[in-house]
Formats: sequence, structure tokens, C-alpha cells
Amino acid sequence: MLGASNSLYLGDMLFYAIVFIILMWVIKIVAWGPVTKMMQERADRISNDIDSAEKSRQDAEQLAKKREEALKSSHAEATTIVADARDNGKKQREQIVTNAQQEAQTLKQNAQKDIEQERKDALKGAQNDVASLSIEIASKIIQKELNAQDQKQLIDSYIEGLGKQNESR
Repeated sequence: MLGASNSLYLGDMLFYAIVFIILMWVIKIVAWGPVTKMMQERADRISNDIDSAEKSRQDAEQLAKKREEALKSSHAEATTIVADARDNGKKQREQIVTNAQQEAQTLKQNAQKDIEQERKDALKGAQNDVASLSIEIASKIIQKELNAQDQKQLIDSYIEGLGKQNESR
């Protein structure tokens, strides 16, 4: 019986080996191909991700350099703008002060001219008033009508003499 169990054992082994080989062949067809394909796709994706990450890192470095250069450039430009604005402000201030001084001088001269004209007008008005008053007073004193033109000329010459005396003081 030992012989029968050995042959049974050998037959079982042969059966298991054949089933194992068939099973391995089925696994190779059904599972191994897709698993290998999936593993290859994953390896390719990881490789692409690594390449993409390296490219992104290089791009980030370049962008950082560009931003740093732009920052330096904008700082220099800002300094220039501030200096120009300061210079323009000085020039405008000086121009405003000069214009104000000129305008003040002009106003002063105009005011002096206006004062002189008003003084002359007032003196002329006073001469006319004094002349009229003198004629009226003289007429009442003498009780007769004087020649108004002669009397006015006499008074005007007297007032001009007074005006010249006031001016020389």
C-alpha cells in the first residue's frame, strides 16, 4: 500500500503542478499584464512628476531672479521720481515766491499811483469848492455880482501857491 500511496502522491503532485502552471498562465494573462502596465504607467507618471517639479523649481528660481531685478529697478526708479519731484517742488516754490514779490511790487506801485491820483482829484475838488465858496462870499460881501471867471482865476492861482508850499514841506 505504500506503493499506491506513492503513486497517488505523485499523481496529486503532478495534478497540483499542472493546476499551478495553468493558474500561473491565467494570472499572467488576466492579472500580470494589467498589473505590469499599471506599474509602468505609475513609474512614468512619477518620472513625469519629478521632471515637472524640477522644471517648476527652475521656473520659480528664474521668476524670483526677475522679481528681484524688477524690485531693484523699481527702487531706483522711485528714488529718481522722488528726486525729480523734490526739484520740481523747489522750482515751483521759487517761481511762486518770485511771482508773489512781483505782484506785491506791482500792487504797491498801483496803490501809490491811485493814492497820488486821489490826492490830485481831492486837491482839484477842494480848489473848485474853495473857488465857488470864495466867489459866493465875495458876492455877499460886496453885494454885487463879480465877474466869476476873473475871481475864479485869482483863487486858483492862490490855491496853487498854497499847494506848492505844501508840496515843498
